[in-house]
Amino acid sequence: MDWLLQRLPAPYRTKARDYLVLTRMDRPIGALLLLWPTWWALWLAAADFPPVKLLVIFTLGVFSMRAAGCAINDFADRKLDPQVERTAGRPIAAGRVTPRKALVVFASLLVFSFILVLFTNKFTVQLSFAGAALAAVYPFTKRYTHLPQVVLGAAFGWSIPMAFAAVMNTVPPIGWLLFIANIIWSVVYDTEYAMVDREDDIKAGAKSTAILFGDADLPILAILMATFLLAMLFVGQRATLGWPYWLSLLASAGLFGWQLWRIRTHDRAACLWAFRNNNWLGMALWIGIVMALAFR
Repeated sequence: MDWLLQRLPAPYRTKARDYLVLTRMDRPIGALLLLWPTWWALWLAAADFPPVKLLVIFTLGVFSMRAAGCAINDFADRKLDPQVERTAGRPIAAGRVTPRKALVVFASLLVFSFILVLFTNKFTVQLSFAGAALAAVYPFTKRYTHLPQVVLGAAFGWSIPMAFAAVMNTVPPIGWLLFIANIIWSVVYDTEYAMVDREDDIKAGAKSTAILFGDADLPILAILMATFLLAMLFVGQRATLGWPYWLSLLASAGLFGWQLWRIRTHDRAACLWAFRNNNWLGMALWIGIVMALAFR
């Protein structure tokens, strides 16, 4: 990001940085956690390398929708973020970007994402409206339910049925199975993320699965991890994937075990590490799918 900012005239660098931070362009981990399931779906739907046009559309869409989600999230949390140590320096919370301008950024990114979807088919366009609604609603759910991570999983995973619709003009059962699996995985990694801010969130009045699970968080996370792996096992069976995929599933189980071991003391840094480690898990499964399809 600094390399890009150096190319701008000096008077614009600070403001540009604020907007890049608002949309989390300085922290691509969230976009990657959205990208891997999208690529899982594209490769499984095509049963091979997906059409290049769709790969470009969905990859750009992942980054634009994630950026839009971050903008509306900071708008929704503009009164909560100043009360949480980790988020107090965010652009809106610190007063560097106004809430109105954040809404303009959100709307602009939604329009850009919708233009991308227009290059697919009618069914995918229809599905995109539900995706936009999920992205807009998610940030506000933490005030009313302890399950915002479930809504996040649906929002992050909506690219899965859209990818199947774009490739096949339908969403087969395996598409919905993959969608449900992604919701479970999202609850896992976002609970790990929420464990970092659990004490601050309780004081601020925010809700999360980390607060809901309480002292039982590690056993529940272990159950969710096992359920996700089982769902992905069924995905592999339905797609008749070969040994590379099963190796990637085994690697994923190992990564989950490593995460649980690292967060056993509930250390904040370890919980944040576990959250980020899911990037490697998502990539491992994508590599397994790609290789299994290539070796057919």
